[in-house]
Amino acid sequence: MPSATKKFLDCPEAIARVEHDLRLLVNDPAFNTESSYSANVAAYPDHLIPFVQKHIAYLHAHPKVNPDQYLSNLRMMTKIRV
Repeated sequence: MPSATKKFLDCPEAIARVEHDLRLLVNDPAFNTESSYSANVAAYPDHLIPFVQKHIAYLHAHPKVNPDQYLSNLRMMTKIRV
């Protein structure tokens, strides 16, 4: 029996919602959403993987992760505290 998370990631609307939530984080100056290093020079010639692509790829690679919990934790980890 497939998991609910797997069905969630197979749904284009769900992926669009996660991408939208990630883009909201990127556009909010209260969060650290800088690009990360990537050794894949073919895909990222400047060696930088954008924040949104990095986390969408993670969710695709780990289908058992609950996307809502992942986003919640990501918000806590990237929040810039003064």
